[in-house]
Amino acid sequence: MTTIQQIGSAKDLMHSVHKYLPTDRASAVEDSLTYAINAHDGQERDSGEPFVVHPIATAIRLADMRLDVTTIQAALLHDVIEDCGISFQEIETEFGTDVAKLVDGVTKLKRLDMISENSAMLKQIATPEATRAASLRKMLVAMAEDVRVVLIKLSDRLHNMQTLGHLPIPKQQRISRETLDIYSPLAHRLGMYDIKWQLEDQAFRFLMPRQYKSISRLVSRKRAEREIYTEAAVKAIKGPLDKANIQCEVDGRVKHLYSTYNKLQRYERMGRKFDEIYDLIAIRVVTENVGDCYAALGVVHSKWRPVPGQFDDYIASPKENMYQSLHTSVRGPGNYPIEVQIRTQEMHEIAEEGVASHWMYKEGDDSGPKVDNFETKMSWLRQLLDWQRELSGDEEYLATVRTDILQDQVFVYTPQGDVKDLPAGATPIDFAYRIHTDLGHNTVGAVVNGKLTALNTPLNNGDVVEIRKARIPRGPSLDWLNSDLGYIITGSAHTKVKQWFRKQERQSNVRRGKDLLKKELRRLGLRYNEKEIVASLDYESFDDLTEALGTGQISVARVAETLSPAPDEVFTSELKLGDSGKPPTDQTKGLVVMGEPGLLTRIARCCSPVYGDEITGYLTRGRGVTVHRHNCPILRDTEDTDRHIPVAWGHYETTYASRLQIKAFDRVGLIRDITNVVSSENVNIHSLTSDEDDKTNACTVSLTVYTTGVEQLSRLFSRVETIPGVDTVFRVSEAQSS
Repeated sequence: MTTIQQIGSAKDLMHSVHKYLPTDRASAVEDSLTYAINAHDGQERDSGEPFVVHPIATAIRLADMRLDVTTIQAALLHDVIEDCGISFQEIETEFGTDVAKLVDGVTKLKRLDMISENSAMLKQIATPEATRAASLRKMLVAMAEDVRVVLIKLSDRLHNMQTLGHLPIPKQQRISRETLDIYSPLAHRLGMYDIKWQLEDQAFRFLMPRQYKSISRLVSRKRAEREIYTEAAVKAIKGPLDKANIQCEVDGRVKHLYSTYNKLQRYERMGRKFDEIYDLIAIRVVTENVGDCYAALGVVHSKWRPVPGQFDDYIASPKENMYQSLHTSVRGPGNYPIEVQIRTQEMHEIAEEGVASHWMYKEGDDSGPKVDNFETKMSWLRQLLDWQRELSGDEEYLATVRTDILQDQVFVYTPQGDVKDLPAGATPIDFAYRIHTDLGHNTVGAVVNGKLTALNTPLNNGDVVEIRKARIPRGPSLDWLNSDLGYIITGSAHTKVKQWFRKQERQSNVRRGKDLLKKELRRLGLRYNEKEIVASLDYESFDDLTEALGTGQISVARVAETLSPAPDEVFTSELKLGDSGKPPTDQTKGLVVMGEPGLLTRIARCCSPVYGDEITGYLTRGRGVTVHRHNCPILRDTEDTDRHIPVAWGHYETTYASRLQIKAFDRVGLIRDITNVVSSENVNIHSLTSDEDDKTNACTVSLTVYTTGVEQLSRLFSRVETIPGVDTVFRVSEAQSS
């Protein structure tokens, strides 16, 4: 039988616990530790070390944060239900209800079909992905009832990420992706930046190993030069602060790898140069009180010139995760831009540990959170419980949490002064649904800061929003479900709109869906085959599919994209084009011809197929394979059908030329608006011409664009059709355009 004395990390835990807990409470932790060691006796991790090392490491992390006894005990026992066959009731009897509830909240579901052995529906959806979604939902709901559940889970996930190298690569990447999508944003929302950056850097390491090594080399290569500069900057500002009698600590820190990578990516998109040394540095000033923070800011700005537009006061206006600090960018030594953060010691603790700082053990009081208005500040947790009642599907619930909770937030006011927090990019319609479902359904207009505003306008921090409601109930518009138009970004509002349409008559939904599908496939120039579409999207009948389209459950862009599924194999072929209008990238990248690599291929100019089109190859002696759209008239008229060979798209994303025609009423600024919308979709315009009819004031705009495929083309059509004056937009072949 293994004992505490035989496990080094167990002794480290008890040493850490004895630093801040009285003897009786430390003894309770030791009892839980002994129980965990016995329960996991004989179990090993993939690395070969004893399994109990993992729950002990999880508990050490929480003990270093001085968390309460209940949390430390639950951390030690968090895997015993899942891996040791120990029941909730056993833990409750041994350690109490609070510990048992925390352990149960962290415990993953093994199988969805455990709920009902006879449920055919559950067995059908009990995939690994569905089980993971259900487990995450269970944890989030438990977190809403007791936030300590997620403190244990984040510590658990961090140790798993630190030891991920022993798992197969696909599993490493899946867990890393889940960490970046769920756990890191959750740590951010809870203000736990110390865990957040460690989770991000570990996930970055396994998801993008090449970029991770590149950033690591950059940071390492410039280390000596950076340290010299940082030391000089700290000395340069510490002197004036001491002279002003401001008691503070000043230090420089290196930005973390994943945040450095993201900053580098932003600079590239903006066309800015990344300074290899100075963009890696931030200076932090920690003072004794709030007054000294503002006094220190004055000293910093008098010593170094501030960069315009780069100041944020999060002390007066704390972030939603309770983070407080003054942020400013200045021209430091050598006139280089550096970031400076100024905060008190208490703010620094909250900045590093976030919500966990409110559960830290204080001598003589271990009863709960230690900060005023804790429940008010964590009010967003109640949304998790509301959605638990409203949303039946686990994956739908998880998607809503991702969009509405785990993204950056903006704070918006009602005319009465009530504050509503919404994800960044949210619109007046999202705001209306957050207030009340009925208000959202019948929104016809919005007044933002006293001005009438379009319903798809993103809201900003501090906006005052008044919603105009229809006098007669009218229901939402189907356009709101079109993500390309940007009316709704929150998952909760999206779900409520879909639920409204589901309640409408099936016949009208089917009719609406058919109209949408016909319009989409006609303008994309895709062949309309009911059986193929139904089979490729796995619907029972064509009416079921069109009903789903009519209620917004599936988008027409998705239908268009899935008409020609991509193969498993990917090959790169050669392209030789001698004309002046060749595309900016190789359009034949990834084409698979009869499963054979290296065959010469070229795109047919007569029909210009793009990624996602249904295609067929035509073998030409000495010129390789010419790739046509399946319904190309020239290909259909060829007599030698033996030369028709199977061709399919691979997975490489590149760009493809498409010719479009836009029918519109001519007006000043029409061409400018069209080019702005096309450019905003990151679509390159190769050529553009316009023909006007002076009698009718109508015009036809013809342009050639390069898109990544049918999905982007469909999105572009939706955006262009919203431009004032535009009647229709559709795709044409070379023969039609000439």
